[in-house]
Amino acid sequence: MGYADLREFVRRLEREGELRRIRAEVDPVLEVTEVVQRAQAMAGPKGNPGGMALLFEKPKGSRYPLLINAFGSVRRMELAFEVEKLDEVAGRIRGFLDMQTPQGLFDKLKMLPKLAELGSFMPKTVKDGPCKEVMHKGNDVNLFDFPILKCWPQDGGRFITFPLVFTRNPETGKRNVGMYRMQIYDERTTGMHWQTQKHGAEHFRRARAKNPEGRIAVSVAIGSDPATTLGGILPIPPDLDEMMFSGFLRREPVELVKCESNDLEVPANAEIVLEGYVNLNEMRTEGPFGDHTGFYSLEGEYPVFHVECVTHRKDPIYLATVVGRPPQEDFYMGYAIERVFLPLMKLTHAEIADVSMPAEGIVHNLMIVSIRKSFPGHARKVMNAIWSLGQAMFTKVIVVVDDDVNVHDYREVVWKALCAIDPERDVQFTLGPVDTLDHAARMQDFGSKMGIDATRKWVSEGFARPWPDEMLVEEKTKARVEAIWKSLGI
Repeated sequence: MGYADLREFVRRLEREGELRRIRAEVDPVLEVTEVVQRAQAMAGPKGNPGGMALLFEKPKGSRYPLLINAFGSVRRMELAFEVEKLDEVAGRIRGFLDMQTPQGLFDKLKMLPKLAELGSFMPKTVKDGPCKEVMHKGNDVNLFDFPILKCWPQDGGRFITFPLVFTRNPETGKRNVGMYRMQIYDERTTGMHWQTQKHGAEHFRRARAKNPEGRIAVSVAIGSDPATTLGGILPIPPDLDEMMFSGFLRREPVELVKCESNDLEVPANAEIVLEGYVNLNEMRTEGPFGDHTGFYSLEGEYPVFHVECVTHRKDPIYLATVVGRPPQEDFYMGYAIERVFLPLMKLTHAEIADVSMPAEGIVHNLMIVSIRKSFPGHARKVMNAIWSLGQAMFTKVIVVVDDDVNVHDYREVVWKALCAIDPERDVQFTLGPVDTLDHAARMQDFGSKMGIDATRKWVSEGFARPWPDEMLVEEKTKARVEAIWKSLGI
């Protein structure tokens, strides 16, 4: 079953040798970030990259501990999902996707266990939870009680960097959970970085269209069990409840409790909950912010979140993350999502063999895709398909290779791709939405993309020359030389 809360995950990390307690006083303003950078540059347990999770027990200016880099390695992502390998999670997803429309009574009976299990993941509302052990309202609210980070020197202020932001669609009532940075303006006010393509921004626009002078309820949970915490970044279909999918990942339903000042529900096991509203006619300058691109994202006008009530556990753990020059903690979260959700991509595009998004590509800048090529122009079909898939629409460069290329071996990708392309023939450009954080785009949220067809070219694609074979040693030669090699004692 899933972790009961963030604390149980912390204890697991400590048992596994994946967590280090920092007992020295460290300032959340700039100093924590520098400690994290140094820790990430070191090898973690068993030499794994990503350093260690860090629990700052005495952050300067706050009596609450700060947890950071909790998901900053492949191993810790495996621990978060409670698996030995991330492929196990992908396998569970694939198992549900493989359910076919039952043809007869026997097929229907075989489906019942899966359907019953799926129903058991629906979130469950409870009357109370640990997140309500302490409560502050009105003038008693002070966000500076928590060790909120200022990560980089030119940041516009302190930012909440690991929030689960809850809103409801004003037309359908459907819940959305997203992760949007929040700049602290004062004790009870923050920015709400709703990028234009995000669901939170869509809720804001729809509510404003109905009543420009009104407000929209917003609640923010900080620090829950890993599967629930990661619910805000999962690229699930728009009609699927994030909390239901978190329940699927943790193998038991997420317990939700109703907020004190609005009708939203939040995870009952959260460490900290901020409740309030966003005025539909109020915008304020937000940023700059040192972002996952490794550069500062620029100032912009964004909605303002007013905090009316704060509830938290008696001794809450403040969960945060640092983004910056890759690889940071968010790279490992992105890598886990890439591996776990590959079955979803294959569901609609079965020709895709594998996908890789290098750390230096900062998720949206580069995607390498291997395909089982079946017809002329197949690589271009896949490029356009990916640009139509949810958050994948932001991908700036897509490189498509044949399925015998290991997309995770970047030396092989560069070698085989450069040997396979004629730039004028094989490079495709298009225009479309881009990541708000892309400072190189011609304008915010809109720019160009490039697709590279690095597959072998066929006669049916207008390639009349013979395509050469790759130089490979014969297996029988390898076998003979293996015996000779061993006799040399090298």
